[in-house]
Amino acid sequence: MTVMSRQVRLLQNKWQADTGWPKRLEWLEIGGIRGWTGQRIDFRFPIVAICGENGSGKSTILQAAASCYNDFRKDSLTKEKKMLFASDFFPDTHWDQVRNASIRVSVREANTSSVTSVRKRSLRWRGNPARKTRAVEYVDLSRIQPVFSRIGYPRMAKPSVSEVEARAFDHASVVRLSDIMGRQYVNARMALTTIDRTRRVPILGFEASNISGFHMGAGELTMAELLEIDPPKTSLVLIDEVETSLHPRAQRRLLRGLADLCRERELQVILTTHSPYILSELPPEARCYILRNGDEREVMLGVSPDFAMTKMDEEPHPECDLYVEDLRAENMLREMLATFARDFVSRCQIVRYGAASVGQALGIMVENQRFPRPSIVFVDGDQPRMAGCIQLPGSDAPERVVFEGLQQHKWANLHLRTGRDYSEVADALSRAMASANHHEWVGLAATRLVLGGDVLWTLMCHEWANSCLEKTDIASILDAVTEALEYGNYVPPPLPPVRLTRPAPPQERALKEALPDPEQPSLKFD
Repeated sequence: MTVMSRQVRLLQNKWQADTGWPKRLEWLEIGGIRGWTGQRIDFRFPIVAICGENGSGKSTILQAAASCYNDFRKDSLTKEKKMLFASDFFPDTHWDQVRNASIRVSVREANTSSVTSVRKRSLRWRGNPARKTRAVEYVDLSRIQPVFSRIGYPRMAKPSVSEVEARAFDHASVVRLSDIMGRQYVNARMALTTIDRTRRVPILGFEASNISGFHMGAGELTMAELLEIDPPKTSLVLIDEVETSLHPRAQRRLLRGLADLCRERELQVILTTHSPYILSELPPEARCYILRNGDEREVMLGVSPDFAMTKMDEEPHPECDLYVEDLRAENMLREMLATFARDFVSRCQIVRYGAASVGQALGIMVENQRFPRPSIVFVDGDQPRMAGCIQLPGSDAPERVVFEGLQQHKWANLHLRTGRDYSEVADALSRAMASANHHEWVGLAATRLVLGGDVLWTLMCHEWANSCLEKTDIASILDAVTEALEYGNYVPPPLPPVRLTRPAPPQERALKEALPDPEQPSLKFD
């Protein structure tokens, strides 16, 4: 369960009250561009983070959004006119020809929504005059390039070059920069020089000295150029890979600063990221994952940070904790999930807790929502119902449920799984079940079959789940895990109330015992 910062929570409160944001990009659809085939991306929060693997199409979304508005502002320092078109982002080249392309958007102004589009059927983009007017700030990855390696900048790195003009950051921006970077800045500005009046040089001021972009660290340079942006009210701000060059603490502070700015100026921010720290700062409706499967793309809204990281990483990042008693229950649960909801296996972490009394305590914690992320506690089927817990299927110990289930199905295909003769498998498992202690069954059978106990049990659970178990038998388990993964929370159903009855007095009990039972047939003698 995501714990939102104060800044994001205040932003969410204002957004849900629907008291601002007269200009909104509600959704966009991209077709015929870089593999997109008309998928829709909804924007349901003032800040939306787009994540996905490289090449999934994240930057294309930002560029498509920038292409759908007219922005006639001029840069306050260089006086250059800013105007963005689809042809700037999606040009024809010797290798790439853009044809039959379209970008459709739903744009809201005040209380009215309208659908517009820019499109390119053959040689030219159409629909630009019909675009709505809105201030757009597009921040691409050029900001991560070191100053001295940018075209035209090396010739400014000389003592003879002087500053001729500058635009100072306002006090709020300087405070925000200091907070994000964890350093105290006195001032900050973007300077123009006698050599070039179009290329900015960032300057950060401390108590006793200044530092230019030629000597800043990558993170300072990135933040200075990012915070240079001073978007007017109701602007659309697009930021590519917002976390670039920033350590985790700075990433969180940056996102919180953006939340404050969004709330104050009613901005709409769309950003791309690979960072779990950025994603974890936002509510589920603000997270969007672009899943690429071959040439197909799927837009997934409301993903968790752990889901996104699992998809982008080779290591799993579980979104939900499933607590079970021991290894036997763990393998049983894992094979059930692998059979009926395979995707859940990589998204969940199964944790063994030990004694049933521990499971009872964990169940109370679940019921009181004391875990930091979604958690579900399972008890073996032979345990009584406990608050906050779910019983494993079968109403008995896992060993008995699996052994007896397979025995009823004549051991199914277990001999093929183990690579042993059917008669050998049937004999070993039947002999093991003769023991009064069911905890010994797996070890006894594994010894006779010359297999590892854990290996045999896993194969048995797999075959039992596939041959003996019906989906209806574990519907409550699948529903609980789905609730935990999709909604970021699991609320266990309450236990049925226990009805207490008053013991009957001795005279009443004696009279009841003397009378015949009305539900039993009476005996007749000839």
